[in-house]
Amino acid sequence: MRQLTCYQIYKAAPRIVPGRSDRAWMDNTDQRFAYRCLPLTTANSMGWDVLCPSGVRAEWNGGNNLGDIKVEVDEPAWREGQLVSSHFGHGILTFQLGYLFRTEPGIGIWARGAPNLVKDGIAPLDGIIETDWIPFTFTMNWLFTRPGAVEFKKDEPFCFLTMIGYRQLENVEPEILRLDDAPEIRDQFNACRDSRNKFNAALKEHDPETAKEGWQKWYFRGEPPKGEPSPHHTSKIKLTAPKSKISDRAD
Repeated sequence: MRQLTCYQIYKAAPRIVPGRSDRAWMDNTDQRFAYRCLPLTTANSMGWDVLCPSGVRAEWNGGNNLGDIKVEVDEPAWREGQLVSSHFGHGILTFQLGYLFRTEPGIGIWARGAPNLVKDGIAPLDGIIETDWIPFTFTMNWLFTRPGAVEFKKDEPFCFLTMIGYRQLENVEPEILRLDDAPEIRDQFNACRDSRNKFNAALKEHDPETAKEGWQKWYFRGEPPKGEPSPHHTSKIKLTAPKSKISDRAD
């Protein structure tokens, strides 16, 4: 089992929970059709959310100085820059995570915004941290996309943590081939395309059986129209929540 150790630096720190597959905008799609896209829901839960322990409001006037961002934090315990501040200027809002993370050799943390969770007026900045050796913490940063105000609600994720073998991509040698060079894969692709076209045509013609089925589920099942089912397929990711081993002894 891979290891992710979260050393809490201060007496209090933001909660870390498994990422959730649901999104409000996905709930609001017609018949919740967005949840039919397995790549979306898988990405949403492929890591851990770091939750905002207090409501936060920040406003940027468009300038590059530290004072050009004004920050308000609801909870008194999280004020004075302990949670969020203007640290770099240039419209960048900086959150403190409050943990020193440690991973196994060769494994780092990809820190980013929660996948497919769009926020108007501000965008998360990604960072890959070599947490298998660095003896310090890191910050989560957001870049204003225009002057104005934004809000992070209490328990809203402000950072998403997923693990990555940060040196492994160096060993990858991408190749570009013609699909006809791989007849078995080509035949599987053609079977998928033909099945999709036939299904969509039947939907357009209001075929009752097709309409009842609603949408094709072979990807969800890991069973392509042609070929063997995938032995590695998963339709649901369930991560473990961090378990606190901090004692209640007085410091």
